[in-house]
Amino acid sequence: MLYNILIVEDDRHMAQSLAAQVGVLGHTVSIAYGPRMAMQQLNQVIPDIIFMDINMPGVDGLEVLRFLRRDPITAKVPVIIVSAEDASSFKQKALEAGAQAYIVKPPMMDDIESALQTAMSQVPPPPTRASGNGSKSA
Repeated sequence: MLYNILIVEDDRHMAQSLAAQVGVLGHTVSIAYGPRMAMQQLNQVIPDIIFMDINMPGVDGLEVLRFLRRDPITAKVPVIIVSAEDASSFKQKALEAGAQAYIVKPPMMDDIESALQTAMSQVPPPPTRASGNGSKSA
């Protein structure tokens, strides 16, 4: 199954690199170069999964994550944190704040795929149509 993915990353090179890696897997990717741009995009379209940097100028990525978790519209959207911080304390804080996965920059393809598998297992499937054949069970 393919998903719409939002990447929230202030470093343009890193954002484009991550978008290319995720795009190779066939997913539709959009980029927000910071939290403000992300909030503008989230007002228009809710993605299936969000990749988000933790250290961005002006706003802490964990604060953005906590905000997303408090909003009923985005509360269930899986978030994968992407950070240069490799300390287990950062990972623990991210998971406690509601992230589904945490990967370290620069992300390796195996890490991206593993994080996506974790996140995708938490995305509800799209609604299916009931069979409209009109037959009834006896």
